[in-house]
Amino acid sequence: MKTTKLMLLMLAATALAMAGCAGHHGHGMEMHSGESAFERGVAETNELVDQTVKDPEKAKQAKAILQDIVAEVKNSIQTSRKFHEQMIVVNADYDAKPEQFTKILDEMNNAGMASATKILGLRFKMKALLSAQEWNDLIGAMDKTRQRYAPKKEEGK
Repeated sequence: MKTTKLMLLMLAATALAMAGCAGHHGHGMEMHSGESAFERGVAETNELVDQTVKDPEKAKQAKAILQDIVAEVKNSIQTSRKFHEQMIVVNADYDAKPEQFTKILDEMNNAGMASATKILGLRFKMKALLSAQEWNDLIGAMDKTRQRYAPKKEEGK
């Protein structure tokens, strides 16, 4: 189960990097800032695609794949929230059995793996579309963009 969670986290991080998203996703009103961060990330990533992919048709296809990745990440976040809400309900039930928790966790892990697999498939679809040089240029540009948004590390750590 730890391997599954680690793989999902790595794929989600990759997906968010591919989408250029640097925002955090919260609840309630915070979701609106998360949504705008997603939209800013998509706009920035689309610009990076335009800068690194010279063929307009390939760039259009790459942007469509990025949209699919973003849509899957959003769907995965919503699905994860639903599972967490189920866990809260079961946790509040004094008489809840371990099997109730296990069932939710299994379903959550299965949904997460399905989403991660879909995102991974989209990553390879993008890779197949782009040349090695375009891929490296795009990933390098996204890394630079992501570093702009990364929290600054404290000195001495």
